[in-house]
Amino acid sequence: MTAMDPDHSPTSFRPQGPEASLHLYLSGVEGEAGELLGKKVCGLPLSLSICPVSEWIDVADLSHSAVAVIQVNGDNPASIKRFTKLAEMTDTPLIVAAYEPPLALFRFLLKNGARDVLPLPLNFEDLESAVAQIIAEPAVQTKVANPVPTRNGRLVVFVKSHGGAGATAIASQLACRYAAADGASGRETALIDFDVQYGDAAFQLGLKPTLSVLDLVEAGPRLDGQLLRSVSVEHSSGLKIIAAPPQLTPLDALSSDQVLAIVDRAAREFGTVFVDLPANWTNWSLSLIARADKVLLVTELSLTALNRARRQLDLLAEQDLGRIPLQLILNRTVRKRFGGGQPLNIGHVESVLGRAVDFTVSDDPDVLSAALQQGVPIDEVRRKSAIGKDLETIRAALAAAFAGER
Repeated sequence: MTAMDPDHSPTSFRPQGPEASLHLYLSGVEGEAGELLGKKVCGLPLSLSICPVSEWIDVADLSHSAVAVIQVNGDNPASIKRFTKLAEMTDTPLIVAAYEPPLALFRFLLKNGARDVLPLPLNFEDLESAVAQIIAEPAVQTKVANPVPTRNGRLVVFVKSHGGAGATAIASQLACRYAAADGASGRETALIDFDVQYGDAAFQLGLKPTLSVLDLVEAGPRLDGQLLRSVSVEHSSGLKIIAAPPQLTPLDALSSDQVLAIVDRAAREFGTVFVDLPANWTNWSLSLIARADKVLLVTELSLTALNRARRQLDLLAEQDLGRIPLQLILNRTVRKRFGGGQPLNIGHVESVLGRAVDFTVSDDPDVLSAALQQGVPIDEVRRKSAIGKDLETIRAALAAAFAGER
């Protein structure tokens, strides 16, 4: 997974605009690594990707970093081979992080592209000392001053408390509403369905695309804006949709690098990108959570759903993602009651979840069902509805949050 400083907006730790980054590729967070997320190292904002020591790292991602730290396992030949290949393919200075590397491995790594070898767990002083020597070089100073330009797109990620919480319906309807409003200002909005097993966002919007997100995954280094647009289909609202594959696909068929490459390209190509995640967690879905500008957790009014939402929040906290910009959407709030027939009490909900409810979405099954069957926005079914009003509240809140960051 990728973990980043949740106290700053993504532009603080992502290579956008005026800053290049120091990127760590580690298999886990130990020692001071978690604390490093709140700091800069030699003036460089820091980002952290957690991935297996032999999993390939996209060279294009490395190009956005001023310096990269890559973990190497001396007992794993694939890990060593990964590093030597990366060193051959990138101009980004690479530092190795390893547990008690023997002298022979230390010398081998220095001869094969490593600028330094640091012991794990990392500590701030060692890292700062190694980075300071590298960024003093003219070529690196130029890269820091002139980072690879990227478009300042916004990423909104939807998380389900459980399957059937209604997150996909809210995501697709909200994205249509957002696209229509932003389109009037000449901006574009996209929805990427990463629920590669049960995703049906395109189906809910009445679309039958022939290509899917897997075509982008398989494109590898050929991925560009033109391919991204050719895979997407356009809804009548103006929303660009990249569909989930028609066949069930194992979640581990995707890697963090592949998913982040797609999302980063989409963020440069479009103004705002909505992402619908699968109900089950993976390293790459946690990576997207860490990269997001807004995370919307959708749950509903049942004790089971609230308990599962609480567990989702606990998991994020355990992964050092407890302070991400997450907002809670309570779905189907009309006519819903707890066991025993007692009316809904928001205080009960907030007590279970340990946090405030940010938005509520009314239970309006007739309007929503008709919109999904016709593949149209809710307002085309009924111009004024409780659910439409609630979605507009969320849309306006997102637009206001992003207004000063375009």
